Order: sequence, then structure tokens, then C-alpha cells
Amino acid sequence: MNVNTILNVKGSDVITVSRSTPILEVTQTLSKYGIGSIVVLNDDGSVAGIVSERDVVRALAHMGGDVVNEPVAGIMTESVISCDRQDSIDKIMGIMTTKRFRHMPVIVDGKLEGIISIGDVVQQRIAAVELEASAMGSAF
Repeated sequence: MNVNTILNVKGSDVITVSRSTPILEVTQTLSKYGIGSIVVLNDDGSVAGIVSERDVVRALAHMGGDVVNEPVAGIMTESVISCDRQDSIDKIMGIMTTKRFRHMPVIVDGKLEGIISIGDVVQQRIAAVELEASAMGSAF
């Protein structure tokens, strides 16, 4: 089972913003779509970074409420850990657990092709275990 399996189920749509998007707008977008992170793009469409709810909370705690008018580029994580469609679910689960983040962009040949969350990974893993248990039960 791999990342491609997840994207085939959930789709490849990704909510994105530009580096200059105000943090307030980012929070409104997170809320509107019920998501926990947003990929930040450069003008050429390449991935510049990622910003999560945690990043926003940390910025508010350290810089105060006025930070909401600042561009998201100031608080985003620039060194984005990504995966590709062929990466295994187990590998992705391990990376997310070790690095302590919940969202991973899927990038193929420099192009953003989707995003997966720890919830997507766990859901897929549970489905695989249930299928395996069902197969074992029918074998007896």
C-alpha cells in the first residue's frame, strides 16, 4: 500500500496560498475548509513551505495579535518534507511520527500533486488490517 492509494481515494486537490498571504487570511482558510495546514507556493508554483495551525498559534504566542497582518512567509516551515506517490504507507507513518508533523505534501518532479495527513495514513492502515483479518477469517 502506498501514497498513490490514498490519493486515489481522497483526490489530489490541495488548498494553497502565496508567500505574501496575510496570516489572518490563512487562518480563515484553515477554518473554512476544516484543514490543519496549507501549502505555501512560490510565484512559479513550486512549494515554498507549509504552515500549520501550530505555526499560527506559536506566532501569536511569541509576536502577539498584530502578527495576523504579516505575510505567512514569516511563519511557514520552509524545509518541507515531502513524499511521492510510490512511497509506502508504513514509511510515511514512520516519518510523520518521528518528525512530529501531521501533513505531508506529495511532490512529483517538482510539482505538487496532493497532500496526505496522518489521519489519511491511519485510515488506510486500518483498512489494510481489516482486509487482512477478513482474509484470514475466511481461510478457516
